[in-house]
Amino acid sequence: MAGVGVERAADIRVVVAASAAGTAFEWYDFFVFVPLATIISRVFFTGLNESAAYVFALGSFAAGFAFRPLGALIFGRIGDRAGRKGAFLVTVIMMGAATFAIGLLPTYRQVGLVSPIVFIALRLIQGIALGGEWGGAAIFIAEHSPGGKRGQFTSWIGAAAAFGLGGALVVTLTARALVGEAAFAAWGWRIPFLASAVLVAVSVWFRLKLSESPVFRRMHAEGRRSRRPYADAFLDPANLRRVLLALFAIMVAQGTVWYTTFFYGQFFVEKVLKVAPETVNAIMIALVAISAPLYVLFGSLSDRIGRKLVMVGGMVLFTAALWPGFHLMTSAANPAMAAAQTRAPVTVIADPHDCSLQFDPVGKAQFRSSCDILKSALTNAGVSYRNLPGPSFQAAVARVGALTVTSLDGRPLTPAGLKAAQAQVRGKLQTALKAAGYPATAVARHADAPLILLVLVVLAVGATALYGPQAACLVELFPSRVRYTALSLPYHIGTGWVGGFLPATAYAMVTATGDSYFGLWYPTVGTLVSIVCAILFLPETRGRDLNV
Repeated sequence: MAGVGVERAADIRVVVAASAAGTAFEWYDFFVFVPLATIISRVFFTGLNESAAYVFALGSFAAGFAFRPLGALIFGRIGDRAGRKGAFLVTVIMMGAATFAIGLLPTYRQVGLVSPIVFIALRLIQGIALGGEWGGAAIFIAEHSPGGKRGQFTSWIGAAAAFGLGGALVVTLTARALVGEAAFAAWGWRIPFLASAVLVAVSVWFRLKLSESPVFRRMHAEGRRSRRPYADAFLDPANLRRVLLALFAIMVAQGTVWYTTFFYGQFFVEKVLKVAPETVNAIMIALVAISAPLYVLFGSLSDRIGRKLVMVGGMVLFTAALWPGFHLMTSAANPAMAAAQTRAPVTVIADPHDCSLQFDPVGKAQFRSSCDILKSALTNAGVSYRNLPGPSFQAAVARVGALTVTSLDGRPLTPAGLKAAQAQVRGKLQTALKAAGYPATAVARHADAPLILLVLVVLAVGATALYGPQAACLVELFPSRVRYTALSLPYHIGTGWVGGFLPATAYAMVTATGDSYFGLWYPTVGTLVSIVCAILFLPETRGRDLNV
């Protein structure tokens, strides 16, 4: 086999198990935020209105992703200079400690602004830790693997991410069932965060049993370690080209495809279509369980027919299924909503200069204008609307079928007055929507959960076809002396920035336009960019020597 001193079968299984288990636990720590986003928005951002609090919660989720490239640079340099093992042992300890601390944080009502500030700081620590995790695990497995099975073994990293997300969903759903919804909202949300203490202990124990990779040992013995990993990775023209190729041909699609399927899809079904959280959790658990073996299937397939063909095929499938799939989920999840939108469409008539972009990642905007108050109420109701320009200096109005709701201008009001005005507009709007046949929530007996799951499974096939061979392809793309640094940065820009900001950005796009599906342009454009770049420029990497 080309490329590495091949480990015995028993040894490589230990390497894969230890690396994948640690990665699963780290992804659990990071993903446990997802099913708790609505509760977190109330617990840590109580001082904001409902819309701003939820956007802020999504922004704090994205903030953790924003710092992942910094973690990639920090731990990439450590991994290329001091060794792969030490770098990704530290990351799991950082991640677990930050997650456990979130479970102990006092709420906004208890300590005020200290609560969201510390919460965001801990999310940033999580992001930095995760920035060093994935690259270390992928490289560690690949550098222990025989060349002919590199795709199969490294694909367990993708399955580990699925197990981490699935674990977060299972623990959350179990805790909800055991303590009840009221207690879970009050204090039970802490259980999934505190449970990470056990996972960290297991992860550290696993990783302490590993030895350094044979490729790094050989590189160290031959004196080929990089003295300047950053300069060698990003200033050398050949390596810089590889970094840009990894980013635009693979990772932009990875950020859009995977996070649309497993994150934005969940947000869309729960927040927009108003399906009960426990039902959404059950659907996502089933999705994760179905998708987990697909990573290994496609990773193994890439060992036989090549990485590029499998990954591009996954991108194309996802792009083709995205828009019809989300429309089908609307009909399946909330047919009454779909029927009401056809029968009594909503139109917002407002002075365009009175309307702001409903996106506030730092949580300072209050959206006081009559247009902003009205659009915020409609977005929180999960209702699509179209925009028409209205006369200047007049309050915004919403036409709900034959009914009209006039908004209020909150700019001259005190905070208490603004809150009362927002509540008044929401109340009038809810009355009009109910009269027009819009349901406040999805009716459980009318929702077709199996059909929702089927749509998400189709998208997941595309996501796993891209993710399964991805680790092997990225490891094979870069030379050994700068592999950790050069691989980790584009990976975490793609997943951390392109993927991490997807929920908040898509939500803002929907709010700005009134179209529940407008946020899908974000993953559509991103994936199309990667399809073109991959077809034109990405080389086939299968079978490359990793010692080079």
